[in-house]
Amino acid sequence: MQNVNGLYAITPDTDDSEKLIEQVSAALDGGARVLQYRNKGSDPVRRLWQANILASLARSRGALFIVNDDIQLARAVQADGVHVGRDDAAIATARAALGPAAIVGASCYNSIELARAAVAAGASYVAFGAVFPSGTKPGAVAAPLALFAQSASLGVPRVAIGGITSANAAQVVAAGADAIAVIGGLFDGDDVSERAAALAALFG
Repeated sequence: MQNVNGLYAITPDTDDSEKLIEQVSAALDGGARVLQYRNKGSDPVRRLWQANILASLARSRGALFIVNDDIQLARAVQADGVHVGRDDAAIATARAALGPAAIVGASCYNSIELARAAVAAGASYVAFGAVFPSGTKPGAVAAPLALFAQSASLGVPRVAIGGITSANAAQVVAAGADAIAVIGGLFDGDDVSERAAALAALFG
C-alpha cells in the first residue's frame, strides 16, 4: 500500500463537475499524492458520478483516492480508502467494509489521546487540525503544531489540515507533518497546478 505523504488535496464542495475535474487534474499534475473526495451537498447520483471520475483520475496519476465520511461510496468506486470522524466504531466499520488493505484515516482534531485511540482501533493515518484558521470550517478547534512532535511515535502518517496555504505550509512540514491537507489554499484560484507544485515541493 502506498504511504500517505506529501500534498493531500481535498476537493472543494461543488456541483460544477466540469470545473471540479479540471481543478483536480491540475492538482494531480502539480504533484498531489493523495486526493480526498469531499462533497456534503450533492445528490447521490452526482456524488457517485464525480467520485468515479476522480477515482480514475487519481489512479491514472498514481495518487491515492480517499472518500470523506462515506464508506459505501468508497466501496462503490473502489477507492483506496475512507476518512472518518472521531468515532472509533466508524474506524472498525470502515475496516470491516473495505478490507485489511484499505486506508482508513481518522480526524483527531487537537487531541493526541484521540490519535492513540484511532491507531489502536485500526486507523491507517491520523489528521490533526485546524492548524491555522480555516475558511472551510471557521469554527474548528485549533490544533497546535506541537502535536506533530508529540505524535511521532504513533507509527502511522500524520496529516495536518486547516487553513494551510503556500505562505504557512513550510511551518507545518517543519513541525513534522507527513502530509498537508489543503482545500482553499489549493483550489481557490486559477493557478491550481502551480500552487500544487509549490506545496508538493516542500516534501523534496
